Amino acid sequence: MAGADWILRGRRVVLPEGIRPAAIRVRDGVIQEVREYDGAYDEDAGDLVVMPGLVDSHVHINEPGRTEWEGFATATRAAAAGGVTTLVDMPLNSIPATTSLMVCRESRGGRRQVLGGRGILGRRGPGNSGEIAGLLAAGCLGFKCFLTPSESKNSRRFSECDLREAMPVLARAGAMLLAHAELPPS
Repeated sequence: MAGADWILRGRRVVLPEGIRPAAIRVRDGVIQEVREYDGAYDEDAGDLVVMPGLVDSHVHINEPGRTEWEGFATATRAAAAGGVTTLVDMPLNSIPATTSLMVCRESRGGRRQVLGGRGILGRRGPGNSGEIAGLLAAGCLGFKCFLTPSESKNSRRFSECDLREAMPVLARAGAMLLAHAELPPS
């Protein structure tokens, strides 16, 4: 029921000033107010800890391609059990890697199985500059690349030439680039 308030109260609510009894009024999934513990409520958490969800900004979910290893359903449920409510999926372990809009859409198909929130990074690989706008429009938060060889067969090294081609495209799009930039062993 959209627009209706929902009030959760608990004796151990984590707030910026510390842990205390409180009631939290929520509308459409957004906290509207934190008030005193006493008063009307819809659900009582009792002595359970009520806290903001955590974000894990670096996970490798293996869907599509290796769901039997770990897919969205198992990854997000395991995260939620530990208080992590949002995962940001790195584009490396799915097969194929998230280098194109088609693969991004296939990866986002796993959203039906997601418990909590999910973000995704696109894989910035050699030759996919033309995919940046579409990947961002599909919901990618940014891009990841490897400037050194990766042990994954699913990841190609991004050369200095590739980087020089990609940076202006990423800058125009306002997109961030995360790079594995370790020095290779000599």
